[in-house]
Amino acid sequence: MGWVALGRCAGGGGRLSSVLSLSLTSLASSLIFTILCILTLALTLVTLVRAEDIFEEGKSDKEILDNLLLSTRYDKRLLPPVQGTLTVNVSVLLLSLASPDESSLKYEVEFLLQQQWYDPRLRYSNRSQYEFLNAIHHYDDIWLPDTYFIMHGDFKDPLIPVHFALRIYRNGTVNYLMRRHLILSCQGRLNIFPFDDPLCSFAIESISYEQTAITYVWKNDEGTLRKSPSLTSLNAYLIKNQTITCPIKVSWRGNYSCLKVDLIFTRDRAFYFTTVFIPGIILVTSSFITFWLEWNAVPARVMIGVTTMLNFFTTSNGFRSTLPVVSNLTAMNVWDGVCMCFIYASLLEFVCVNYVGRKRPMHNVVYRPGENPVTQRLPAVLSRIGIILASPLKREGGPPTGGTTGPNEIVTCTNCGPNPCTHTATNGCTAELRKKEPPHPIRVAKTIDVIARITFPVAYFMFLTFFFIHYKGSS
Repeated sequence: MGWVALGRCAGGGGRLSSVLSLSLTSLASSLIFTILCILTLALTLVTLVRAEDIFEEGKSDKEILDNLLLSTRYDKRLLPPVQGTLTVNVSVLLLSLASPDESSLKYEVEFLLQQQWYDPRLRYSNRSQYEFLNAIHHYDDIWLPDTYFIMHGDFKDPLIPVHFALRIYRNGTVNYLMRRHLILSCQGRLNIFPFDDPLCSFAIESISYEQTAITYVWKNDEGTLRKSPSLTSLNAYLIKNQTITCPIKVSWRGNYSCLKVDLIFTRDRAFYFTTVFIPGIILVTSSFITFWLEWNAVPARVMIGVTTMLNFFTTSNGFRSTLPVVSNLTAMNVWDGVCMCFIYASLLEFVCVNYVGRKRPMHNVVYRPGENPVTQRLPAVLSRIGIILASPLKREGGPPTGGTTGPNEIVTCTNCGPNPCTHTATNGCTAELRKKEPPHPIRVAKTIDVIARITFPVAYFMFLTFFFIHYKGSS
């Protein structure tokens, strides 16, 4: 019996040791797990604190950024964790404006596009010696807005390999600056060229994030673009610019935040006046000089007329070769056509004057009554000198007429004795009607020249007034 009791006690002790070993194993596992958790938490805290403390160790901004952008704490595929919509502040600084030539509708615009947003993952200590971190070499590791341009035109490749800047400030603000060179196809009213003001527009928006995720706004609510102090302009005369928000419209791809820039240019009026309008006015008025020359100065008048026409053709065609081709009537078509008509009309006037002046004078023509103003006063003159036509007079070659002669008829008495002026028709006088000779052709030619000296300059001045007022007002 004693041995049995002893065996039972030994069996109970074995079971107790097994339970005790299991308890120790569980305790050890729990302790190890707790230690691992503490170490993980400590490592995480150290990692987070290092972003704050590393600046106090005098390390470079590269090392600071390497710690800020660790894959364990930063993922560039995710939007910055902000409350609500991420706001991207945009600003544009104009650097240069250019156009290939005066008549082109293509303008080259070079500018700096600044985008600024807040990323709390990139904050660092205020006690550091760096006001900002230069993240140009970490460009591929940082989240950037996927901004793209909406425009009519093309990009011009930058001449320098590095054309952007990336800065990270202490409070987590990211400043992204990039240089862009656009070739814009602008909208102009070529029907009133060169009095039109071309409009160049481009817009920016996100290509993948809708307005609920990213909102673009103009920095400081700027209504116009900023201009660089060293802004250069070549054949591009900017008179107005404005920055606006694109109107809200829902398309098949969604609703996206959009900002728009309008650049309004003007033409160099002085250039067109000195190369087109003033030479044209000089040529047209030079053709009017022929009106002050003698009607028979054929060589001089022909030389002036033909020379002015050829010069105008040459000037007009040389300038037209640089203009864009359009199918509708333009201001330059009107200018060239009317000026050509005036030059051609002055040449036709010379031909007409020369033809009239060389005609032979016409004599012995019997005029119809009422064509000679001299004979209209004949009855009054005859009554003053005492000659009274008391009886009808006979017209030569016709029956006698009653009363006095016609108002435009000259009466001569034939077969009336030695003193025909004292005889009357009752004494056998016969009346001979004789018409005044027509104006001499040379006098007619000179009269045409005198009229042309007034009508041509006045008509051309009226055209100039209408042309410039109409097309300048249309712009």
